[in-house]
Amino acid sequence: MKTVIITQDDPFYLAKNIDYLLNQLPDDIEVSACVLFDVSPFGKKESFINKLKKTWKIFGTSFVINYGFSFVKNKFNADTKLRNILAKHGIPIVELEKRINHPDSLEVIENYQPEVLVSIAGNQIFKKPLIELAPKGCINLHTALLPKYRGLMPSFWVLKNNEEKTGVSVFYVDEGIDSGPIIIQKEVLIDDMTQKELIKHTKQLGMDAIVEALVNIKNNSVNLIPNPQEEMTYYSFPTKQDVKEFKRVGKKFY
Repeated sequence: MKTVIITQDDPFYLAKNIDYLLNQLPDDIEVSACVLFDVSPFGKKESFINKLKKTWKIFGTSFVINYGFSFVKNKFNADTKLRNILAKHGIPIVELEKRINHPDSLEVIENYQPEVLVSIAGNQIFKKPLIELAPKGCINLHTALLPKYRGLMPSFWVLKNNEEKTGVSVFYVDEGIDSGPIIIQKEVLIDDMTQKELIKHTKQLGMDAIVEALVNIKNNSVNLIPNPQEEMTYYSFPTKQDVKEFKRVGKKFY
């Protein structure tokens, strides 16, 4: 079964996790290409400088220094460069000249004959022609137990809200936000994990869930889990006050 991965050139977590994913996939599931967006941690609407200022104002100096140091360190580590991982596995990198929903982009993706599209940390909204491009569907990984914690930065919000557990969900993409029917869910007990530890843990667990979802799709053995709108909660980007509350309840970023 041919798949195309759609993701971004994230310098923190994705390279090692996608390497893990590719090593876990059975031989009869082939990744024929990877559509790679420029990295955009909090969306594409603002410039990098504006996002850096916004991050500093909300999360503080130590947060920016910690992640800035990690960013620089990863720039010189071959194992944290997604392009190197894809090259190691012989997977073509697709860099689209236009937005992903543009007909020209859809034609480029369709040339790789995907039966399934796999979105991992994609940073563009998917519209119906893209969602329906692959005959077996388009799936996405969300690091929370849907329908709760739809939206941005679920690892922050579950800690801030002092949840006992969280998890990962792999679901079929529809035109809503994290609202499609769920294929696989896996739970995680949070205990005393920091946000960084929780992200690292759920990203790898998410790769296991993607593998399981793809195997079920290939075998036509998917048992869908409801993702009811009336039970959903949605969270966007935190405010400075949210970060203060996060720290007040004893949570740590790293």
